[in-house]
Amino acid sequence: MNTEKKLSTQKLCFIGLFGALSAVLMLFDFPLFFAPSFMKLDLAELPAILGGFMFGPLAGECIILVKILLNLLLTGTSTMYVGELSNLILSSIYVLTASLIYEHHKTRKQAVVSLVISVAAVSVIALITNTFFIFPAYAVIYGMTMETIVSMAAAVNPLVHNTMTMMLFSVFPFNIVKYSAVSVITFIVYKKLHVAINRIVR
Repeated sequence: MNTEKKLSTQKLCFIGLFGALSAVLMLFDFPLFFAPSFMKLDLAELPAILGGFMFGPLAGECIILVKILLNLLLTGTSTMYVGELSNLILSSIYVLTASLIYEHHKTRKQAVVSLVISVAAVSVIALITNTFFIFPAYAVIYGMTMETIVSMAAAVNPLVHNTMTMMLFSVFPFNIVKYSAVSVITFIVYKKLHVAINRIVR
């Protein structure tokens, strides 16, 4: 019983640590040349997906919650929590999809399959949520029209002419790049990190 309690406490410590690291990584973001300037790329999902692979899907989700709560404490919100909600939805889909698939068969091949599927899933869901909820909500919050947002994307991406092309040629590739980058780093560092942490969490 004491061993189980110790194991649980150690995992909780790592969940908190990974969540704090995620919150810090959210502070280091940058735009991509084909997306509007308010869309910033960061690697904050990296600790969450690593935690999901190591400790299971629930741990990954807890890391995401810690990340968002700490980020709110550190920087507050400038989007009336719409940005945080979007982050929660997309991060959860990415981490849950990958960690649930990987959990059933923990091999390198399965890790690749789970990451590829999760990148595709979150990128498609991002198209839907941004088209019908997130971007319209931003327009309301900032007192803009969707045409104004489209023009911001068109200024940096000549393929953008309307909402549909903005989603297809700006938002969709943005998420492909973001989550692919996180996935590649995950695949490179996961095994060594997992071995190192396993020596502690026993």
